[in-house]
Amino acid sequence: MVKKKLGLLFGGKSAEHEVSLQSAKNVMEAIDPSKYDVVLIGIDKTGKWHLNDASHFLLNAEDPKLIALNKTNKGIAVIPGETENQLVNTEGMEALGQLDVIFPILHGTLGEDGSVQGMLRMANIPFVGSNVLGSAISMDKDIAKRLLRDAGLKVANSYTYTRASKSNISFDDIKQHLKLPLFIKPANQGSSVGVSKVYTQEEFEKGVEGAFKYDHKILIEEAIQGREIECSVLGNENPIASIPGEIAAAADFYSYEAKYIDESGAVLEIPANLSEEITKHIQEVAIKAFKALNCEGMARVDVFLTKDNEIIINEINTIPGFTKISMYPKLWELTGISYSKLIDELINLALDRHERDLLLNRSLESK
Repeated sequence: MVKKKLGLLFGGKSAEHEVSLQSAKNVMEAIDPSKYDVVLIGIDKTGKWHLNDASHFLLNAEDPKLIALNKTNKGIAVIPGETENQLVNTEGMEALGQLDVIFPILHGTLGEDGSVQGMLRMANIPFVGSNVLGSAISMDKDIAKRLLRDAGLKVANSYTYTRASKSNISFDDIKQHLKLPLFIKPANQGSSVGVSKVYTQEEFEKGVEGAFKYDHKILIEEAIQGREIECSVLGNENPIASIPGEIAAAADFYSYEAKYIDESGAVLEIPANLSEEITKHIQEVAIKAFKALNCEGMARVDVFLTKDNEIIINEINTIPGFTKISMYPKLWELTGISYSKLIDELINLALDRHERDLLLNRSLESK
């Protein structure tokens, strides 16, 4: 069997940089070396790309609080429009060789929002995960809510404000319509970055300021009383859903620290203690949401299950965490797809989509 050359793209400029490093570490440990030659491409917090060596691409790799990218003097440039050797080592301007596929493990802004996906499309490189549109609309909580509602799916009630409409935000009006407590979220962030749960006007005002530090658009959302259930989805045109899992956060909500740093920050119940009927319904909702937002490859669909068994979608994550405590790979492992097999499946889905896209006409046919 001829080994595939896989580019692992990780790090990035987003607030979730360290999460991405943890995910890259775990993916590297799980990749089958008999199937793949891995090229490590680390993006530092300024956005510069580094060609890394597998033996020492991370600093403080075992400590989620101190983990860091080992920067090198080997920069990388991308040549759009080429069909081979699209990545070049800027030290000597030598091509890295033909990459068969890139696995972007870039969480958050400029990694999960369609930016890098658009660049990889222009460079004619197959990549794992959703394409430009699915990535962009899933990342924007405001736009995602609108499309999910149009698809007949239930989402939490909320108000959206941009920086330009910030002066219209009224604590009293919002409290009257949505009740307390409230969640305040940047529209384009993941991993609970910039999210706050507020009970008072003082907390509200601080939460609004905090959310605007991360995005020009924020959501102020009702707090749903219900169990937090997550379901992993895998596939392109015919996606499948995993067994659902449940999160019981130790704190007031499932924060960034609970997700990626504090292993005791939440109790993960896998599988979730659900009836067969509710399990099937959650899987159906997850697949419907995946399709409604034009997702491909992978996504984790997070929902609330109320005491009346109503399913309300919280959010959809198109590049879910791949750390050792992340739900996406854990749910698939329990469903019957091991971590290394999951990586194989995601790569095959990326290559299949790329082959399908090559069949499209990109210019007008001659008469």
